[in-house]
Amino acid sequence: MPNLLDAIVLGLIQGIAEWLPISSTGHLRLYEYFRGLKVPLLYDITLHMGTLAVILVFFRKDIKKILSALVQADFKTEDGRLIPLIVVGSVPTALIGYVFRNTVESIFLNPLPIGIALILCGVLLFSSGMAHEKTDHISYLTAIVFGIAQGVSIIPGLSRSGTTIAVALLLGLKREKAFRFSFLLSIPAIIGAEALTAYDQRAALAQSGFGMLEIAVGVAVATITGYFALKLLHKAIENKKFHLFAFYCWLFGLVLVMLGLSGF
Repeated sequence: MPNLLDAIVLGLIQGIAEWLPISSTGHLRLYEYFRGLKVPLLYDITLHMGTLAVILVFFRKDIKKILSALVQADFKTEDGRLIPLIVVGSVPTALIGYVFRNTVESIFLNPLPIGIALILCGVLLFSSGMAHEKTDHISYLTAIVFGIAQGVSIIPGLSRSGTTIAVALLLGLKREKAFRFSFLLSIPAIIGAEALTAYDQRAALAQSGFGMLEIAVGVAVATITGYFALKLLHKAIENKKFHLFAFYCWLFGLVLVMLGLSGF
């Protein structure tokens, strides 16, 4: 049975690994695997509500401007143009998540596939360090590619932030624009995943042993640690050190592959 300590650790993992490009889902799965916990997907998704709160605080000025443009039906300003781009980018994310989430859940249950995914994530991150920033314009095609990258990152081991930002940089988008759009695009994805999972697993959470205290503590810890992790990620992107997270993904991924091949 899970306890309060597990809730705290899961919250820490979610808060740190959700924004740093090292895959929070992969780390959550691994902790649950080695601890022998049977944690419903709904609990892991609920932890995302804590990191969602971080986005809402961190990007509050951007969100306010976007909502103001939406109310005024103004889609010509820079903030107003983001509205249809976010909608377009959310479509492939939703389709991929809806079609493949059960398959992914059944495959990525042990260290070996998660380790392989982490190594691939490292390759993508390192490649982004060789990209050339050419534009701050996000086209509808770019938004679709963003959405596909975000959808594919349902795979534990593929970081959502790492995949989307790395792909954007490889497309030539300027890093600050890539950072901003990546996280604004994550808002509907997190809300949608929470709603869908809550409907599918509405009874599973209570049966797992995670009560309201564990939920509240986990979300609170994820929120606090997530805020500092997001600031760290922003600083790494500003200083052009984003690609260096690849070395962590490679090292940890290789360890997991070795454990998986050894029968763990």
